Amino acid sequence: SEVFGVPMAGMDRTTRNRAKAINFGIIYGISGFGLARQLGIEQGEAALYIKAYFERYPGIRDYMERTKEEARINGYVLTPFGRRCWVPGIADKLAQRRAYADRQAIKAPLQGGAADIIKRAMVRLPAALAQAGLQGRLLLQVHDELLFETTEDEAAETAATAKRVMEAAATISVPLVVETGTGRSWAAAH
Repeated sequence: SEVFGVPMAGMDRTTRNRAKAINFGIIYGISGFGLARQLGIEQGEAALYIKAYFERYPGIRDYMERTKEEARINGYVLTPFGRRCWVPGIADKLAQRRAYADRQAIKAPLQGGAADIIKRAMVRLPAALAQAGLQGRLLLQVHDELLFETTEDEAAETAATAKRVMEAAATISVPLVVETGTGRSWAAAH
């Protein structure tokens, strides 16, 4: 919403996907060339998005530099929950390998924190389902998604229980918002 100056209510799927590409691309070290190619826009326009992003959110550049320095000093970075993520190559003599390690150092606390949160939810879900008297079971995790198997008559309650447990898996500075879907297959649930 803020990247394009569009109210949240006016965010369509295409605009949201473009904003995600810009947000994650910048955090993960994408160049103007890479962003232009990903969005199908001119390189100059992509460079302007990146420049405007850092002007609007200067704390992100500070985070990126601070995190790279932490990795160079310690050889690892920490997730928000204190788990170490080692960064091989952070002191490599080859600039290309160091640049790759810098990007890994920046991503690791973010992706590792998300992994920590979903694992917390996964540990709590079997007991929550049993306590609710539900027969459904967790089948697998795919990135930030959990896939359950249950009967049709328990699908809505299983989804509601999973949503409640997942949203309460951690307390962080932004709300954890979970979307659910049901269907006869994983594809149909999307």
